[in-house]
Amino acid sequence: MKSKSLQIILTYIAVSFILAITFHKLLISLDFTPENSSIFLAKDIFFILSTGILFSYILSKKEKKNSTFFEKLNITNEVIKESNEKYDIVAKATSDTIWDWKIQEDSINWNKGIESVFGYNPSEVGKTSKWWFDKIHPEDSIRMSIKLYSFIEQKTEKWQDQYRFRCADGTYKYVLDRGFLLKDENGKAIRMIGAIQDITKQKEEEQRLKLLETVITQSKDSILITEANSPDGRIPKIVYVNPAFSQMSGYLSNEIIGKSPNIFKGPKSDSEELKKLLRAIKNEEECLIETITYTKTKEEYWVRFSMIPIFNNEGIISHWISIQRDITDEKKLETEKEHLIRELTQNNKDLKQFSYITSHNLRAPLSNLIGLLNLIEDIPVENQELEEILSGFTKSTHLLNETINDLVKVIIIKDNPSMQKEETSLKEVFENVFSQLSFQIEMHKPIIKLKFEKVPVLVTNKAYLESILLNLLTNSIKYKSENRKLKISIIAEQIENKTILTFKDNGIGIDLERNRDKVFGLYQRFHNYPDSKGLGLYLVKSQVETMGGTISIDSEVNKGTTFTITFKN
Repeated sequence: MKSKSLQIILTYIAVSFILAITFHKLLISLDFTPENSSIFLAKDIFFILSTGILFSYILSKKEKKNSTFFEKLNITNEVIKESNEKYDIVAKATSDTIWDWKIQEDSINWNKGIESVFGYNPSEVGKTSKWWFDKIHPEDSIRMSIKLYSFIEQKTEKWQDQYRFRCADGTYKYVLDRGFLLKDENGKAIRMIGAIQDITKQKEEEQRLKLLETVITQSKDSILITEANSPDGRIPKIVYVNPAFSQMSGYLSNEIIGKSPNIFKGPKSDSEELKKLLRAIKNEEECLIETITYTKTKEEYWVRFSMIPIFNNEGIISHWISIQRDITDEKKLETEKEHLIRELTQNNKDLKQFSYITSHNLRAPLSNLIGLLNLIEDIPVENQELEEILSGFTKSTHLLNETINDLVKVIIIKDNPSMQKEETSLKEVFENVFSQLSFQIEMHKPIIKLKFEKVPVLVTNKAYLESILLNLLTNSIKYKSENRKLKISIIAEQIENKTILTFKDNGIGIDLERNRDKVFGLYQRFHNYPDSKGLGLYLVKSQVETMGGTISIDSEVNKGTTFTITFKN
C-alpha cells in the first residue's frame, strides 16, 4: 500500500514539474515572459513540492486508516471462516438435521441432514415454514405449532419439542427438535436456528420397555431381579420383585428388597437343587431348579425357580432375573398320576394274567367238548328235539372256541408290540385266505376282483396280513345284502412312499353317523347276527397298527363298506 502511495506522489510531482517547465517555455517562446521569470518558476516548483508533501501526508493518513480497516476486516473474515468451518465440522459430525429460519421473510434453509436422515432430494425440500409444518404428523402438527408460536411470542431464547416427521418414503420418524431464537435491538424475533434429532430408536425402545414392564407387572409368574453377585457365596440380593411375587410369597416388596432369596429356604428344601443353583451363579450360566420353599407365614409350597444372567455391553454380568412359578398343584397331580400309573400297570398285569389263565383253563375242557361233539355226530339221533339241542350246542361251542382264539391273538399282539417283517407275496396270502374260506365262497359265490399287480410283494408280517384279510373277507360274506349279488374288490397301490390296500364290498354297510367312534372298539356289534362276536375289527386295527400302518373306514347303510389300509414303505 505504501509503495502505491509513493508512486502516486512521485507521478504527481513529475507531471507537475513537466507541465510547469513546458508552460514556462511556452511563455518564453511567445514573449510573455515577465521579468524575474525564474522566480515564478521557482514558486511553481515550490508549490508543486509543497502540495506533493501535503498529498503525501494526506495519503499516509488515509493509508494508515485503510490499513487498520483492512486488518479488522481480515480478522472478521477469519472469525467468520473459522465459524463456518466449525459449523461444517459440527454438521458433518452430528446426525442432526440443522435448519435456519428467517422469521420475517419466512425463509428456511436445511443442511444435508434433511437428505441423509429423511431421504429428501434437494429439489423436494421447500424453502418456507409451510413445507416444514406439512411434514409433521397430523396428530402432532397443531400441538407443535401452537407451542412453537407461543414460544416465539414469549421471546424466550430456547425451545424444544418432540413430534413425528414424515420421510420421503411416507413413513414417520420420531424427532427431538431444539431451537435457539435470535432477536433485534428492539427484542423482535427475527431468526431461529435449530437441530432435529432422530429419536425413533429411543422411542421404540421406550415403548418396548413399557410393554416389558407391563408384562412383568401383570405376569402371573413371580419375577424378581437380583444384583450381579454376592460376596458371601449366597444368592445375590434382590433389587426388584413384581406383584405376583408378593402374592405368592406373602412378602411385600419393601420387606424383601435388599435381602437374599436364601430366606425362602426351609427344612424340606432340596439342598442338592440349591447347590446346583449356586454353581450356576458362580459359573454365570442359566439354571432351572424345583424345590420346596416357604412363604412369609412359613407355609411350604413347590416352586420352579429359574435364574437367568443379564450381561451389559462389555459382556460383564449386571443382574440376574429369576422367574418363579408355584407348581404345588402340578406336583400333587404328578404324584397322583404316578400312583395311578402304578395301579393301572398292576391292573394290566393282573388282567393279562387272568386272560392267560382263562384262555388256558377254558381251552382244555373246550377241546374235550369239541371232541365229544365230533363223536356224537357219528351217532344217529332219532329224537329231533335232542338233535336240535346238540346242533345248537355244537354251534355255540365252535363260536366260543373262535372267540377264545381271537382273544389269544389280541393278547399276543398287545403283549408283543414288535414283530418280525418279511417280504410277503400278496398272491400267496390271498390263496391261503381263499383256501380257509373255500366253503363260504362256494356257498355264496361272491364276485371277487383282485388287483395287486403294482404291489406283488409287501414287506410285512405274513400271519397278521392273512388274519386281517380273513377277518375283512369273512365280514363281507357274513354281512352281505340279500337284495344283490355280493361284490368284493381288493386293490393294492403304490403312492409315493406308501402302500395302500383298499378292501371294498357292497354289503349292508354301517351307520357311521351313529357308530364311527365305535367301529374299531372291543366287543362292538352293529348288526343283530347271533354269531357276531365284536372282536374282528378290533383285532384288525390292532394288527394293522402293530405293523406300523393305519386303517380307516367309509361306509353307507345298504350301499357297502370300504376299508383303506396304509403302510409306509
